[in-house]
Parts: sequence; structure tokens; C-alpha cells
Amino acid sequence: MSMVDIINKKRLGHELSDQDLEEAFLGYYKGEIPDYQMSSLLMAICLKGMTDEEVFSLTDIFIKSGDQLDLSKVEGVTVDKHSTGGVGDKTTLIIASIAASLGVKVPKMSGRGLGHTGGTIDKLESIPGFRISLTEEEFIHQLNTVGCAITSQTAHLAPLDKKIYALRDVTGTVESIPLIASSIMSKKIASGAEKIVLDVKVGNGALLKNQEEAIEISRLMKKIGERYNREVDTMITYMDIPLGTCIGNALEILEVMKILSNEENNYLVALSKALAAKMVQLGLGITIEEASAQVEESVKSGKAYQKFLEMVEAQGGNINGLRVSEYTKDIISTKSGHIIGMDAYKFGKLSLDLGGGRKTKEDKIDSGVGIILKKKIGDDVEVGDVLCTLYTKEEGYEAEEDITNYYTIQ
Repeated sequence: MSMVDIINKKRLGHELSDQDLEEAFLGYYKGEIPDYQMSSLLMAICLKGMTDEEVFSLTDIFIKSGDQLDLSKVEGVTVDKHSTGGVGDKTTLIIASIAASLGVKVPKMSGRGLGHTGGTIDKLESIPGFRISLTEEEFIHQLNTVGCAITSQTAHLAPLDKKIYALRDVTGTVESIPLIASSIMSKKIASGAEKIVLDVKVGNGALLKNQEEAIEISRLMKKIGERYNREVDTMITYMDIPLGTCIGNALEILEVMKILSNEENNYLVALSKALAAKMVQLGLGITIEEASAQVEESVKSGKAYQKFLEMVEAQGGNINGLRVSEYTKDIISTKSGHIIGMDAYKFGKLSLDLGGGRKTKEDKIDSGVGIILKKKIGDDVEVGDVLCTLYTKEEGYEAEEDITNYYTIQ
């Protein structure tokens, strides 16, 4: 069947066969199908959806496009974690450090930013010298010695997904449950971990906008896990406001360090501890109450912070070389009242506009730009108060719209 026929078949809402999917996606991977035709198929999938069988087939195609990591040489239980994406989401860096400090082996293969959401690899690249690409031997050695390793998706692990991922990011085809599920689970299965914790984000700052979508993707990813004999646990968490107080790569690394140093106490901290406890529960085979107590002790004692520094050093990073932009601009409130809402999506887009993300596949990220939120939901505010501070590429930045409107003040 020709690519046009396959596109039309999905556009009309029909189920694609295994052969249809292989012809389209493997053809694209081999360079036989151009970007514009694959973009059309992805858009048709976004609009018409996929059956479970189509998703299983696509996931399998992604996995078999490359190698699968063999973690049998890792000493201990391996537990991976993934988030479906959100604004200011730096939980991976926090919970990997906590879980590893407690004896859980955390093999983490992370991605770059997707749409208005940030990526763990982009955050880590803001640390000078940090190596985001590890060989399989280096990855396994670091898991056995440090306990956690975070690497980018290698050229040999689910490489077809990596190519599709980059195209989705710039063609308005990010927010598709079947494509999100196949992308995440193909990387998780290929990465080799025995157990997987999935943080399914929902809200206006997430890829998933409502509870029904979150429940559906949780069901789908668990079903994929079952097919590959992986234990998958999910948590549905909310992303109507940015996570934490910082948005932007270097700024978020600084925030991670404050949290692991036990200097913060907010929703992001509570969420990270809950996710870490679930990983520890799975990895050590203990109750969630016992795991939660160990997580608290790890943060309070500084063990988690030291584990983060150990991981950074092991991967060549110079944490003291971390830099943010010298150019800042305060956004001043023009109203007095009580903050009852924030638009996480608009803050994510603002970070993108500042240079903290990619609008095209070729764009380079400026690690030093971003936003520090000075006021959040529940705070009182007076006229003249600083709502947030922008870190910009150059002096005199002017936003295209009134950023004070990102806040709902009554």
C-alpha cells in the first residue's frame, strides 16, 4: 500500500495493519518517506486515534528498530521512572538521587524537551561538562558504583522513536495518547529496567489535559508493560501550575539542589518524595510506609544531595560552573488581591520564547534563560509586587503579551 493510501486509511478512521505501520514508519526511518508525508500520518493519528493493537504494533516497531539494553549485569533491582511531561518538571533528578541513595538501581534514559514542556537531558546539559551520552558499559558500571545514571536516548536504542519524537515536536502532533504511550514505553522496554514508575501529568501545563486522558494513557502503558513482562505502576499528578518555582534549564538544576539540600517545602517536594517512595517500595520490596520513612531520612540527612553530586561528577559535570543569564526583568503586579490561578501552559510557552526550548529541530537551547516565580497560587499580592523574574538572552527583553495576565488575581 502506498503512503498516501495509508494516510487516507487513517484519516478515515480505519485501523492500520501491522504491515501498514511497518511500511510507513520503517519507510520513514530508512529515508524512503519524506517528513511531510509522515507529518500527515501523525496528524491523522492525532485526530483519529489508534486501537490498542495498533499501539502495541507501533511500540514493537519502535523497540525493534534498534538494540535493547541488557541490564542483567546490574547488581540489584532496577527501577525506571518517567513523566509524561510538564512545565518546570524536574522530578526525575530529585527522585533518582533519593532512590539511588537508598539502594535502588535507577537506569534512566531521558529525552529532550517536547513542545512547551522541558526535558531532563536539556536540564543536565546546562551543567558544564556533563556527559549525556554513555556507552552501555559505562551505563552499567555507573549503575553498579553510583546507583543511578541518566543518559540520552542513544542512537541504537529505539532510534525510530527518536526520529519521530523530533518531528512531532515541531508539527503540532505532540498531544496524542497513542503516540505518547508508544514513545514512552518503547524507550522504557528497550532500556531494560525490571520495574517502571510512570508519573502521568494532567492539566493545562501538561500534554494531557483532563483526567479521562490520564486514566486512558495509564491503562494503555500498563497493558504495554504486561506484554513485555514489566511491572508498571502509575501515579496521576496535576500540572495546572508550574512545578516548583523555577522554569528553565540551569535554574531548575539550582532548584533541584535546594530541594535535595532540604531547603524547600512545597508541592514539588511532596510529589517528588511520593514518587521516590513508590520507586523504593518496588525496588526494595517494602511497604509504602517504610519506603516513605526512608525517603524522608535520605533528604534530611543529606544522603540524597550527595548522591546527586556523585552522579554529576561521575558523568563529568562541573556543578560549580553552572551559570544563569545575567540579564533579568521583573514582572510587576498591576493588581492587588489573592492569586487563585496561574496558566502553566503560557509560562511554558514563555520559557520557549525566551530561548529555553526548541521551535524547530535545528534550534539551540540557551540554558541560562528562564523564569523564577516569586508569587504562586494562594499568595496575596499588592500593586508593585514582583510576580516573577525573567532571565533573558539580552537586556531590554519585551514580551509579546502582558505576562501579568498569566495570573488570575481576585
